Amino acid sequence: MTAAPTSGFSAFALEPFPELQPGDDLAGTITNVLSRTGIELRDGDIVVVASKVVSIAENRYVDLASVVPGPRALELSAKTGKPAEIVQLILDSSSEHFLATDKGPIIARHILGYQLTSAGIDRAGTEGAWLLPVDPDASARALRDALITYTGAHLAVVIADSDGRADRRGATTISIGAAGVAPLRVTEHGGKKQEETFTDLIAAAAGIILGQRGRGAPVAVLRGIAYTASEVGVCSMLHHRP
Repeated sequence: MTAAPTSGFSAFALEPFPELQPGDDLAGTITNVLSRTGIELRDGDIVVVASKVVSIAENRYVDLASVVPGPRALELSAKTGKPAEIVQLILDSSSEHFLATDKGPIIARHILGYQLTSAGIDRAGTEGAWLLPVDPDASARALRDALITYTGAHLAVVIADSDGRADRRGATTISIGAAGVAPLRVTEHGGKKQEETFTDLIAAAAGIILGQRGRGAPVAVLRGIAYTASEVGVCSMLHHRP
């Protein structure tokens, strides 16, 4: 069944949002923010969550002191200026990589199948780093199920990650996990059909609100978007799956 076209939607951040600690209950924290701010989720809402807070909740932290850089990591570190330990984590998390320019950034195909800047590795100060969730689609499903239990609203969840492009400067926002919303949307005009990476469009729309480093608003709600419910997840549209 194809969803009706979307003619307009609203979007807002859940803030102020507390700083999560490793192992915190993300769904419970979101619910507490909703209660504190007087916001109620509605059927059809899409909750977009930054991947970093999912990684924090799932304790995907790596102490850089435990990472031993190899020769390739040292070589790339010298070219890009990235710490060799971070570069080693990028190599460990990816199946292949290349430099967008002579000095980077490093574009890597994550072992989960995503092509991401720095394989999605996120710095945690000077001493650590956050890895992506082990299974972002499963993380999205678990969060969606918990939020439905807490709120009673039938909603969808998209996990979004900040990502660069090999052909240009700057960062955008893409989806790496989803639950309750079909990741691909097929549009048709003049007898021609086109597949769109729909959850990426959702993540990008939320990214305008979430911002990049230091924004402090890791969760946004998009309301009024027409979508087809699905459980197949973002992995279903990847060319290279694990």
